[in-house]
Amino acid sequence: MVVCWIESIACWEQCRYSLPFGFFGLTPRPLARALVFQSVAVLGATGSIGTSTLEVIRLHRDRFQVLALSGWHQAEALGRLAQEFRPKTIVVAPGLAKTVRRVAGLTEGETVVLEGADGLVQIASSEQIDTVVTGVVGAAGLASTYAAVCAGKRVLVANKEPLVMMGPLLIRKANETGAQILPTDSEHNAVFQCLPEASQQQILGGGKLNSTPGLGRQIVGITLTASGGPFLRTPASELGRVTVKQAVKHPNWKMGSKISIDSATLMNKGLELIEACALFNLPESQVDVVVHPQSVVHSLVEFQDGSMLAQMGSADMRIPIAYSLSYPERIVSGAKPLRLTEIARLDFDRPDIGRFPCLRLAREAARTGGNAPAILNAANEIAVQAFQDKILGFMNIPELIERVLEACPYESITDINQVLSVDLMARRVAREILQAKSWPKTVSGN
Repeated sequence: MVVCWIESIACWEQCRYSLPFGFFGLTPRPLARALVFQSVAVLGATGSIGTSTLEVIRLHRDRFQVLALSGWHQAEALGRLAQEFRPKTIVVAPGLAKTVRRVAGLTEGETVVLEGADGLVQIASSEQIDTVVTGVVGAAGLASTYAAVCAGKRVLVANKEPLVMMGPLLIRKANETGAQILPTDSEHNAVFQCLPEASQQQILGGGKLNSTPGLGRQIVGITLTASGGPFLRTPASELGRVTVKQAVKHPNWKMGSKISIDSATLMNKGLELIEACALFNLPESQVDVVVHPQSVVHSLVEFQDGSMLAQMGSADMRIPIAYSLSYPERIVSGAKPLRLTEIARLDFDRPDIGRFPCLRLAREAARTGGNAPAILNAANEIAVQAFQDKILGFMNIPELIERVLEACPYESITDINQVLSVDLMARRVAREILQAKSWPKTVSGN
C-alpha cells in the first residue's frame, strides 16, 4: 500500500535546520527555517511551474542546489535541464531514461535516472533534499507531495490537486512531522504574505488561522481574485461554441493548457477556494471570490476593524515562487516590477455563477468536505480532457462534473489510499457518463 511505504520514511533530518527559539529564552514557535543553502527537488521541472522555479534558482545559485528533477514525458527537455544543473537524481516516465542520458551526456554513476512514479516518491522523501517544489499537474502529484510532507520537508505546493483532494489530511500530517507547507499558488501565497507573522507561523505549523493570539484572531476572511478568463465578456449564447484554442488563451497569465481551460471555466478559482479552506483552516463562507480582470491584486485579507490588506504584483509566478523559496526573506525573482502609474485602473466585480457554474460546484464541494473535492477534481480532469479531445463542448464541462458529483457517494477521508480509490472511482463514473450520452462536440478550429 502507498501509505504504508510513505509513512515509514524517517523524518530525523528536521532537527538539522536550527535550534528552537526557546533555547535562547524566547517563546517557542514553529520555525521559519530560512536555510543559508538549500538542496532542492523540482517535481514537474519541464512544466510552467518548474520552468519558473528554475529561472529563479538560476539567479541565486549561491543559495540553491538542484539535486533532483522530474519531467515525465518531456525527456529531451529534461535532458537539457540535467545537462545544465547536473542533478544527482532524475525521474522520467518508463522507457525514457536512455533519452535523458543521451541528451544530457550523462556518464554512468554521475546521475541516477529513475523511471516511474515510485521515483517521484523517492526523491521527495530523500534525506539529501531540504526543499521540494511540487509542480506535477493532476492527481499524479499526490503520492510525492504526501511523501515530502511525511518526511518533514519544506514543501512548496504549487500544484492544486494535493490540497484540493486531501488538504486536511496533508495539514494534519505536516503537524505530526514538522513539515512546512508553503503556499506557492499565486493567490494563496498572496494571502500568506498579507498575514501577521504570528499567523504565518501558525499556518506553517499546521494550525488554524484564527487560533493565534492578538492580530491573528482578528481576521474576518480572505478574498481571492480571478481574472475572469478569456470569456469574461463573452455572451452566454456564444459560450457553447468556443474552441480549445480560444479557451487556452489566458489574457494575463502564462500557463499550461489544462489550467488555462480551468481558468476559462472558473474551475481554477473554485479549486483555489478549496485549497484556501484547507491551507488556512477556514470555512468556505469566509473565502470570497471576486473578478479582477487586471490580475494585479492577487488576494486580500480582511480584518474585523474594517481594513483590508492586499498583495499586488505582476502576473508572474516567479514572484510567489521566489518568496516561498526564500521565506522569511525576500530575494530577486526576475519578474518585472509593478508600476502603479502604468496600471491606470483596478476593477472588481462579482463572478457570474450562471455563466460559469464550475465555481458554484467547487464551493458546494468545499462545503460538503470529505471526498467531495477529490470527486470534483477527478471529474473536472476527465471533462477538460474530453473538451480538449473534442468529445465534449465547453459548456458541457460543468454538466458532466455535476452529474459525477450526484452519482458518487460521499464519505470522510482518512488516508491517502482512500483518496486514490476515490479518484479512480470518480474517473470511472465520469467516463461511464461520458460514454452513455451523445454530447455536443467541441467546435472545430482547435
